[in-house]
Amino acid sequence: MNHITFVRPALGQGRSADAMTPLVFAILKARTPEGIATTLIDERIEPFVPVATDLVAMTVETFTARRAYEIAAVYRARGIPVVVGGHHPSMVPDEAAQYADAVVIGDAEGVWEQVLEDARCGRLQKRYQAAKKRDERDAIVFDRSIFAGKRYAPVSLVQVGRGCRFACDFCSIHAFYGTHREQRPIAGIVAEISALPRRQMIFFVDDNLFWRRDRFEELMTALIPLRRRWSCQITIDVARDDALLDLMAEAGCVLTLIGFESLDKGNLRQMHKNWNGVSGAYTDVIARLHARRIMIYGTFVFGYDGDTSASFDSAANFARAQNMAIANFNPLTPMPGTGLYDRLRADNALLSPTWWIDPSYRYGDPIFKPKSMSASELHDGPMHSRRAFYSWQSILSRAAHGFVLWRRPRSVAIMLLGNWVSRREIARKQNQQLSAPAITARESQTA
Repeated sequence: MNHITFVRPALGQGRSADAMTPLVFAILKARTPEGIATTLIDERIEPFVPVATDLVAMTVETFTARRAYEIAAVYRARGIPVVVGGHHPSMVPDEAAQYADAVVIGDAEGVWEQVLEDARCGRLQKRYQAAKKRDERDAIVFDRSIFAGKRYAPVSLVQVGRGCRFACDFCSIHAFYGTHREQRPIAGIVAEISALPRRQMIFFVDDNLFWRRDRFEELMTALIPLRRRWSCQITIDVARDDALLDLMAEAGCVLTLIGFESLDKGNLRQMHKNWNGVSGAYTDVIARLHARRIMIYGTFVFGYDGDTSASFDSAANFARAQNMAIANFNPLTPMPGTGLYDRLRADNALLSPTWWIDPSYRYGDPIFKPKSMSASELHDGPMHSRRAFYSWQSILSRAAHGFVLWRRPRSVAIMLLGNWVSRREIARKQNQQLSAPAITARESQTA
């Protein structure tokens, strides 16, 4: 075997303005023997033109599953084996096995060498099950040369750990990792960050950067001498701790994503996130973050039983009034393997049990029958919230307040850029089919 092609499928058509480096391929590149050439095709930023290759490996999300299966068919028709992995194939391996020669269940680095050996010998197994718990002595190494020459968002991604200590019923992270949580050695993280371009902000891609207080404090303390600006995702309980917030600010945190999800206590209980708190609890947390010049990227979801047609305005107005730098407003999406999906399927509430490969599905379509609003309201409402939050009047107003709150021109610039990208991506994705245009005969013949 001389050549491997890594493929990152896209959601629909058009170049993504916010595409970031897919770290999984940097991990697999580092574990691929030097004698094997590699190519990365990332449909989010470049056209899909198949190249001659010996093996194809794709990471598949639920929203890109249909497109991934189309791409797999092109290669398999030419006798080129295809391996798929990621959250979606791990949750529905029987489905994925219908479209690929091999399915990796779990984190790929634990089985990648075996996959390559089996492919070399022409004996790929149908499934590879990664160990639930990785040996901590088996350090994760990233070879970012796989991204050379590609135009990604100017942000350096760093992964500290995997998994989350909470179990929100809509979250695919809990479905994938369960209660398991692991974290890389701090020394390796510091060495990695030190080698990254200083002109780029760091984004810690962990779904929840906080695991244990002692490890979090150790990480923050190690970041202080590096004098880097960074962003992350944390849960709201961390933002209630003044000592931790002070440490985050000193370590260089300028923006954090927090899943507020809902302003309704009943909704939070239903999604198993009642520890979030609402209203006054939210405003207190936001004030604490702003006092330390940390911007907020808030996320909200609609479709739980307590949501009505009034929820969309309430969430957008709250996010604007609290001067959130960025915000997402999304319809509740039942991902396979999650408690939410299983509950809705048991209640016969899903409009299409395999919506991700349904040709009639469009991005933003309701996937289930909500209890307290119509399906059309669930379709239109999130777009209404987005348009209100990302109106130019809202953006300029929040930017003006940002000069006072954050007292950093660079933070305001980040906020303005993030809002411009969000406006563009909202318009690009909405109502898109989860598939790209048919592959032309010329492209098919190059494989």
